[in-house]
Amino acid sequence: MTKEFVDVLVIGAGPSGCVSASYLHKNNVKVKVVEKQKFPRLVVGESLIPRVMDHFAEAELFDALNSMNFEKKLGARFIRGEEICVFDFSKKFGEGWDWTWQIPRADFDNTMAQEVVRKGVDLEFETEVLEVSFEGKNSKTIVKDKDGNLKEIHAKFIVDSSGYGRVLPRLLDLDTPSKLDPHSSIFTHVKDINRPEGEEGTQISFDILETEVWLWVIPFSNGNTSLGVVGPTDFINSLSENKDNAEALKNAIQLSDYYIQRFKGTEFLFEPVKLENYSRAVKRMYGDGFALTGNSSEFLDPVFSSGVAFATESGMLAAKLYLKESQGIPVDWEVEFTQYMKRGIAVFTTYVQEWYTGNLQTLFFHQPENPEVKEKICAVLAGYVWNEENSFVKKHDHVIANMAYLLNMQKEQSPE
Repeated sequence: MTKEFVDVLVIGAGPSGCVSASYLHKNNVKVKVVEKQKFPRLVVGESLIPRVMDHFAEAELFDALNSMNFEKKLGARFIRGEEICVFDFSKKFGEGWDWTWQIPRADFDNTMAQEVVRKGVDLEFETEVLEVSFEGKNSKTIVKDKDGNLKEIHAKFIVDSSGYGRVLPRLLDLDTPSKLDPHSSIFTHVKDINRPEGEEGTQISFDILETEVWLWVIPFSNGNTSLGVVGPTDFINSLSENKDNAEALKNAIQLSDYYIQRFKGTEFLFEPVKLENYSRAVKRMYGDGFALTGNSSEFLDPVFSSGVAFATESGMLAAKLYLKESQGIPVDWEVEFTQYMKRGIAVFTTYVQEWYTGNLQTLFFHQPENPEVKEKICAVLAGYVWNEENSFVKKHDHVIANMAYLLNMQKEQSPE
């Protein structure tokens, strides 16, 4: 068996892995990336939020991505019957990017991975991790390539960016149940032949069918649109007696007054994919010689498109902390990695939970709008969930519920 020696092994070539690898390579760290799949490949997570742009810029991946002319995402629209709430990222509390992209992930991830390769990073596709063992912080990873050849990779540190593959959580028994209720989704792409002109045709939208059930519509610059339905697992399973994903998604579209005509009879470009009970959590986010990033650690819910942002945030942070440690500077991984990431995850967890209770929807659709409240919520939706100057970040655990309670009380007391 051949042996290879590197400073850092990155498992997975998605956004987290590419950001981490590109940053490390830029700082003269010998890094190797192994990716189980062949790119381009289908993956969910097609709507980004502005916070990710900081990471792409710092990892020097922005220019390559920007050259692809992906659909610009300037905000997000939420629909509930005849009520509409639009968030504009340029009208948010605090500093930060005011736009991002809506992207077919197959093209997006492949562009990133190829740019990392172009920079000189050693990236092996179709290479699967079989075993990992540690001796102190040093690791030995056995991988198998597409031809069945085995190899030992010795590394001083591992960044696990394997996403839903969850390599280290599986091998090291780190999985733990999510605190979120079980939800599932079904999604596909369509050729959007009835797409309206202008902003209406390009705007990402979330159409609320019931309090806990919603449809996503994500238009791409290539003329295709991503369609998906999300809801409690029991509800999603009830959409088709035969457990037929295509039938289930068609039935969900029928429930949308807003989109039924636009997508009526539209053919799906691939058999709809079902993600069942998608929320994930781990017992710990790091250990001697490794860190878990992106979906390999925590995944919450697609409703506010936070997945890629947490992936790149944790990937960049893990790279920076390894670099710091390799320079002989002490790193407190519990404080600087876990506690930092958990603060942001806690904020978004509250927003996801309050979305499904209906409290956040009460704030979204209340009229007249409160501009100050909207700007602060918009900053959270843009991914700036570590800015505690924003009261909707600092007091996230009670501010939404309290405000929704007051608004509902006012509504009950006001004369018809």
